Amino acid sequence: MGDAEIIPIGTRGRPGRGTGKQQPSSAARGLAGGPAKPRPAPRKAAAAKGERTRPEEQAPAAADAPAPEATDEPAAVAELRAPVTTEDRGPLAGIPASDWMAAFQAAAVEVFGEQWEPQLARFLAFLRRRLTGEYPVDEYGFDREVTEKLVLATLRPIAERWFRVEVRGIENIPTEGGALVVSNHSGTVPVDGLMTMVAVHDHTGRFLRPLGADLVFRLPVISALARRSGATLACSEDAERMLADGELVGVWPEGFKGIGKPYSERYKLQRFGRGGFVSAALRTGVPIVPLSVVGAEEIYPLVGNVPALARLLGVPYIPITPLFPWLGPLGLVPLPSKWLLEFGEPIRTDEFERGAADDPMLVFNVTDQVRETIQQTLYTLLMKRESVFR
Repeated sequence: MGDAEIIPIGTRGRPGRGTGKQQPSSAARGLAGGPAKPRPAPRKAAAAKGERTRPEEQAPAAADAPAPEATDEPAAVAELRAPVTTEDRGPLAGIPASDWMAAFQAAAVEVFGEQWEPQLARFLAFLRRRLTGEYPVDEYGFDREVTEKLVLATLRPIAERWFRVEVRGIENIPTEGGALVVSNHSGTVPVDGLMTMVAVHDHTGRFLRPLGADLVFRLPVISALARRSGATLACSEDAERMLADGELVGVWPEGFKGIGKPYSERYKLQRFGRGGFVSAALRTGVPIVPLSVVGAEEIYPLVGNVPALARLLGVPYIPITPLFPWLGPLGLVPLPSKWLLEFGEPIRTDEFERGAADDPMLVFNVTDQVRETIQQTLYTLLMKRESVFR
């Protein structure tokens, strides 16, 4: 065992690889990228005889081999490589102007349609008028352009696709002159007034001027938007002035008692107040058009209320529905009920004697006539409706 021969693993019996020598192997020198050194010729005599050469005999030969010339390999590689330079440019450099114009035109067609140029011109003109203040408003703050192009345009898809509003008896609305539209009020949130505005404008081309409660005009953002949309405070003076000027005025006499009633009392009209709207119609001699709305009661079924919190916040009620507040903001999405709007035959007021508005008995009778007309029409529409959502 003392004369045993030690062969390094992986060297196939040849020293010089992994033996701790300072001379690198030819394979290692080939990885440096320089010109490869020629390998020494193998010893054929020893290979032919099949004799194994001891490391002690090969060591002097390896030591007598001439040492490779020391070359500066990194410097040689640097001389062979071409110089590399970088050029700074912006992210938009190199894109032709024609490509930008084509992309802009494609986006305009996608947003405004095929006739995008006139539509874009009208939109820019609208912005210019808004910024410069060159737009007309009446004495109540009504802005026709904002109402038609912003408010009604936003509400129209909801009326047509979500509630699928069906309008009947639209011919009972006069094409010109003053008239008073009297409607039932329901839905927890006064969405029925907004849908009535859309229906009247789309079918007659006229703007409905709503009479709103004082709470509407105390809210910061809602107040300004309501004024721009044509609403004004529900008082006899403003109502009479609008009717005398030939406006189409809308009123919901039930008020908060109508929209805040529980779902168990749906489609049962509440008290119509003291008949102030009838007095305004009698003084101006305009017709009263009763309107019955079916479908609004189901959008937010009111099943509860929080009176203490409502008094603390200064609002008529805090609604609790099957979805709100349990689902959070998702509970504010109205249910997609099917809506029916029917305008009844006008009740003429120009046939009464002068000063009839000061007769409380006459005012009460006309108010009761309008209320009964709306109530009976509601019952008829409910019988014709297939289901709540169809």
